[in-house]
Amino acid sequence: MFGLTPFERKSFDLFDAFHDFEKDFFTGNLPMNSCKTDIRDEGDKFVMEAELPGFDKSDIKLDINGNYLILSAEHNTDSEDKSKDGNYICRERSFGSYQRSFDVSAVKTDEISAEYKNGILTVVLPKKTETASSTKRLEIK
Repeated sequence: MFGLTPFERKSFDLFDAFHDFEKDFFTGNLPMNSCKTDIRDEGDKFVMEAELPGFDKSDIKLDINGNYLILSAEHNTDSEDKSKDGNYICRERSFGSYQRSFDVSAVKTDEISAEYKNGILTVVLPKKTETASSTKRLEIK
């Protein structure tokens, strides 16, 4: 029974009074406070993998605004209880939204592709071809 309750004892330490203040205050000490993202350079493209567990594909949006790729995801919540009797001992699943932006100025934005599978959003970002800068020496007269 004690393992099911959402309460946690915290000891107060005068010398560390603001330890994790931002985490506890702004996120309510919930694990869903950021969208963890990995970006790999694979030569001719970048591959971005973002963890979005629990989201449906329809909840995720990818928008391009200027030189920025904006990743946003939002859980829709109903105010009514989903269980038969509505008596929760503990309810830790939370609902919320994420939004991150990434600079895509070195990417061919018209060729970006994305796939969402098993809670991981994979975005393939093809690089723009670099134009070789040619050097030319001018004759001084």
